[in-house]
Amino acid sequence: MSTSGREPADESRYHHGRLREALVTEGLRLLEESGEGAFSLRELARRLGVSANAAYRHFASKEALLEALAAEGFRRFAAGQLMAARGGDSPQAGFLAAGRAYVAFAEAHPALFRLMFGRFSADRHGDELAAAGELAYEGLRHGVAAALGRPVADPEVDVAVLRAWSLVHGLSHLVLDGQLARRLGNAAAVQACIEAVLRQALAEAPAA
Repeated sequence: MSTSGREPADESRYHHGRLREALVTEGLRLLEESGEGAFSLRELARRLGVSANAAYRHFASKEALLEALAAEGFRRFAAGQLMAARGGDSPQAGFLAAGRAYVAFAEAHPALFRLMFGRFSADRHGDELAAAGELAYEGLRHGVAAALGRPVADPEVDVAVLRAWSLVHGLSHLVLDGQLARRLGNAAAVQACIEAVLRQALAEAPAA
């Protein structure tokens, strides 16, 4: 217990698992502020006004916290992709919207995007992160299949998914690394280029 007596009272606000949710939410904020995840669980606990022990009861290490942040990132990413795709007036328009949303997510959450795709290899993550990543990937598969007018199980869809994923992921990193801005000069030109590349990819997609 702290000498101020504040921590037990503050911790009591986070009953029934709400502290874990609060740690993830505030952790996402700290991740974007630090840029590379350069913060500690103790710092995160202080931000929430709880003890470090309270934080460690939910996450045994900072690595465990970062994995939870990446999983939440994938869930939000998948939800954003789905919302964008459903906003199109055709499967093809939905595909384009999802592509825009992919790059926009990277631009809006650069540190989280890098964490999601860069820190955890296939053999270094737990079930939560694996499930969240699979959710995002399956959303991409269904979107590509709809745009092509093919069944999801069609082998051609898997090839098209990897092609589309490579394209939007590469575009996202070119944007984050400043390469497109350096070559094209301004944000409007960058967005126009992204749009043109996405539309060309859709036009070159194999017909059903």
